[in-house]
Amino acid sequence: MKEPGKNWENMLPQEAPKEVEQMGLTWLIAAAIATVVLWQFPAGDYILYPFTILATWFHEMGHGLMALMLGGQFLKLEIFGNGSGVATYRIASSLGPIGPALVAAAGPMGPPIAGAALILASRSFKAASLSLKILGGFLLLSTLVWVRSLFGFIAIPFLGLIILGIALKAPRWVQGFSIQFLGVQACISTYHQLNYLFSYRAGYLGLSDTGQMQQYLLLPYWFWGGLMAIASLVILVRSLQVAYRH
Repeated sequence: MKEPGKNWENMLPQEAPKEVEQMGLTWLIAAAIATVVLWQFPAGDYILYPFTILATWFHEMGHGLMALMLGGQFLKLEIFGNGSGVATYRIASSLGPIGPALVAAAGPMGPPIAGAALILASRSFKAASLSLKILGGFLLLSTLVWVRSLFGFIAIPFLGLIILGIALKAPRWVQGFSIQFLGVQACISTYHQLNYLFSYRAGYLGLSDTGQMQQYLLLPYWFWGGLMAIASLVILVRSLQVAYRH
């Protein structure tokens, strides 16, 4: 029975009654499982294509922004129609091996960290709405500043405009679920690139991110791949626990 004057549709996790909150969490877990299952079929890549592009953007932005944080340069970002991407950057040689290793790790860890931030933002409508606006705006800004591929010039602002549209026009419950759904998709995208995490080389690009970590930090690439896969799952579970904790 609804309380007078309450509109459950406009509530986010910490505001909603327990049964509504549990339903939202159930849908998120179901969506995550369905995503993993869809990845096993060729058609699934087409259905999940927008999320693949967004995850690639998070990944490559992770490389570039970490390079900037370490005092280097983020030169350009290229994203291609097959879902791959390349970030071109320079870092200071004075950092020694730890600098390149951190930049390499920031790529695979970019999506789960960004995903956790989005999930945690869903704890209030104001934060969820603001986060959607920031994400959409940053997609557009990155196109102007760093994106240098034809496909990226089309796909990245398109995603940004869709997310801004949700932030500006959608009901509160849609915004809350959208920010959480995007966060979950970003976190589990790690498992869409397991082959890459457990590969020493990345084709014509040379060493993979974990291959670079092996080069600079000595421990084998499969150790770093496994560590990041576990970390991504822990980050997802913990962020959901915090978001749905009363």
